[in-house]
Amino acid sequence: MTGIGVEAGAQAARSRALAVLRVRGRALGVAVLPAAAEVILLAGAATGHLVGPGWDAARWAVGVLAVLVLLATAGIALVVARARPAMTPTVPVAEESAPDLYRMVRDLAERLAVPAPSAIALTPDCDSWLEDRTHPAHGPPVRTGPGAADLPGEGRRPRRVPAAPVLVIGSPFLWWMRVGELRAVIAPVVAGTGPSAQPDIAAARRFVRGLDATLAVAATPRRGPLARGACAVLGRVARLLLGACREHAAQMERGVAAAAAERAQTVDYGLRIVAQEQVGLAYAGWDRLLTRVALPAWRMGRWPSRLDAGVVAALTELSRRDRLAEGFTSRLGERPACDLLEEPGSVDEATSLLAARLFHGGPAGPRADWAPVDWQSYPEEVVDRTWRADAARLHRVLDSLGPRPARHTAAPTLARILDHLTEPTDPATEPTDPATGPMDPAGPAATAPGAALVPARIDADTDADTDADTGLTAADDPDEDDDPGTERSALLAAGLSAEVAREENAVPRGATAAGQSPPCTLWDGGALPLVPLQPPRTARELLTDHITAMVCCAAVDTAGAVPALDWLDGPSLLLHGERAADLTPRVLSLIEEGDPGPLRDWLAAAGIRPEKPIRLV
Repeated sequence: MTGIGVEAGAQAARSRALAVLRVRGRALGVAVLPAAAEVILLAGAATGHLVGPGWDAARWAVGVLAVLVLLATAGIALVVARARPAMTPTVPVAEESAPDLYRMVRDLAERLAVPAPSAIALTPDCDSWLEDRTHPAHGPPVRTGPGAADLPGEGRRPRRVPAAPVLVIGSPFLWWMRVGELRAVIAPVVAGTGPSAQPDIAAARRFVRGLDATLAVAATPRRGPLARGACAVLGRVARLLLGACREHAAQMERGVAAAAAERAQTVDYGLRIVAQEQVGLAYAGWDRLLTRVALPAWRMGRWPSRLDAGVVAALTELSRRDRLAEGFTSRLGERPACDLLEEPGSVDEATSLLAARLFHGGPAGPRADWAPVDWQSYPEEVVDRTWRADAARLHRVLDSLGPRPARHTAAPTLARILDHLTEPTDPATEPTDPATGPMDPAGPAATAPGAALVPARIDADTDADTDADTGLTAADDPDEDDDPGTERSALLAAGLSAEVAREENAVPRGATAAGQSPPCTLWDGGALPLVPLQPPRTARELLTDHITAMVCCAAVDTAGAVPALDWLDGPSLLLHGERAADLTPRVLSLIEEGDPGPLRDWLAAAGIRPEKPIRLV
């Protein structure tokens, strides 16, 4: 390889970059057409060829049009040049905190004969890429050129030297991969700094990023009619230009990726094939850890401070359970890539907080209701508290549906939930209360038609009968029709959904300890979370989770069970030293069919007494 011109991918990328720049050139050509026409008219008047009242009026009209078009072009060009491009939220890694990592990356760049990345950052995701942060709004580092230190005079700014892109590495890679595997995985990424340094490709990328940032500026809400009109014109022009160069820009990036992959062919090729298997495994473990383990903690106002270390534990557990993964445990004896960091614990904590910010919308830093939790305290701080909070919410909603039956004490019990959701088979054999007659678990409030369709304590603004986005009512929603369940379980599930929605709306997201959003965020104050892990839980899923939590609380309080953490499945219940299994199908039988038999049999076999009161706090 003698340069970018000999690589087919780089040649294709450069040709596409020139096509993008031609789109920019054509746009400028169209913008100066009125001015060129005005020059022709003025030249005709000066030579005596284009004279007369008609030509004078044309000169005035075209001149005004030319001035307006040039002013608009200058304004749009200024916005495109100065608009702040989007920047991925990352955790910067200073060279002082990871000298071995920087040394490895520089050695890799030297082997690939490409410029070394200007900096390294970590992202809480299983991916790696190069990110250009040379825009003035991003505050790139100032580099002094040759001889800059010898310039006379004080107060002069050192001239800037174009900086290479920033290397962004997925933090799970550092903890799960070995050093050689990480070097093999990031080799094609680092090789991308070569095409990125090509002037035409760099200019085309700046133009496309500027148009994208211009669209964001145009979408900013404006109050004045003049500002709204200007933003409308700005957005229309930016969309028109982006549409014209979108295909060329996509093909350019494919060519850059092909050139980088071709250049990296000679570096750790055999090891890279093995390392790619670890990429998929790390992605699966990271996704499982976030959705099953981290998400319940985030909902409780706790954020696990060692998520990356949890990936290793989760994948080690996977290797223990899966025979196909038995060979992965032998890798743990090799040096992990996180050893390239001076303080891996602090870096893990920073990326864990960023993950909570991105995937859940948590606050930017620790505070009273947003505290870190370690893995040793997770069962007590997260699992047990989640179960008891769900059980307390379930009883609050149940209280709002009507008076408590006389046969149940004021203390919360699992038996009350079972009785409420049990579907009577024969009204004549239904339990009878001496004071009120035949017992209706929903209480007298449910006897009036439609009186108990919504819990009494649910506010009108949180009543979810009508979907504001679709205009469908609960009866017309096809998703609701597909969920099996009895009328009582549907009523209780609706109450839980409204209660959870009201609680979530009462908690401000993304606020600092002072209650205000940070003055400057990497994601430009966008809506959080940026990448929600899961869609909102359905009403039936909420009811299933709450009844399961009630069962777990009863098991802990009456049968000596303990909360535990399963690395692959999240919160779990240890009953007599073994993980409780087959609980969810029995809960679903109660919800969908109103049949408590399977769940009561399971409780009896486990020694759990549903009539005993449980502790909610």
